[in-house]
Amino acid sequence: MTSPKVVVVMPGLNVARTLERTVRAIPAGAADTIVLVDDGSTDDTVAVARKLGIACVSHAKNLGYGAAQKTGYREALALGADVAVMVHPDFQYKPELVPAIAAMVTHGGYDVVLASRVLVGGALAGGMPRWKYVANRVLTAVENAAMGAHLSEFHTGYRAYSRRALQALPLAGNRNDYVFDSEILAQAIELGLPIGEISCPAHYFDEMQTITFGPGIKYGLGVLGVAARVTAHHLGKKDRLLDPNAPKLDAWTHGSWSVPPRAGA
Repeated sequence: MTSPKVVVVMPGLNVARTLERTVRAIPAGAADTIVLVDDGSTDDTVAVARKLGIACVSHAKNLGYGAAQKTGYREALALGADVAVMVHPDFQYKPELVPAIAAMVTHGGYDVVLASRVLVGGALAGGMPRWKYVANRVLTAVENAAMGAHLSEFHTGYRAYSRRALQALPLAGNRNDYVFDSEILAQAIELGLPIGEISCPAHYFDEMQTITFGPGIKYGLGVLGVAARVTAHHLGKKDRLLDPNAPKLDAWTHGSWSVPPRAGA
């Protein structure tokens, strides 16, 4: 029997200083291919990817975090992934958890898996700023209420999706910024896809990338907008975001390959 194919997708912008540390921390054999989506970096991100020998597909300019995810998932589908695990290349999350997260999809029956920083209450201990923690809790509560869910966290960037999920969810029309993460969960919940959670320690340090207060306000308003759209949809005002027949991702290469894909990277 052929083993499920795992592709790690890394959406990144100017992550030259943390990329190698992140890649080295992924357990050997955990991924068949690692794909870095370089979202218009101006530092040595692509050069580091070349040195590491991992696949790197580049956007000619910065298109946004959501756009980078779309490209990464398109590439994962094109590479025949059974599961795509998104790992931030800024080393914020624990890359060592890739095998466990992937296994929850390949063997645990989940189509979506979230690595939660708050599942066992360690977010503040791990350095999450208090304002961000409070916003996380409030926004998650609002989203759970609007979507009829019971997730511990909607805002983690460490996730896995089954091939079935990536082919079924209407992701093509989703936003290209950070609100993409809330939109995809709203769509998964609407379609009734099984969602699992695993605890992941929070890890905040100087070199990691994170939303600052100003952009965080904009992000929060965007998330509330998603919750409002879901509520309106359930009240009868049908929304394209939750239309299962809306455009989906196709398995074609969106950017340009800087380093070709290599199995076992």
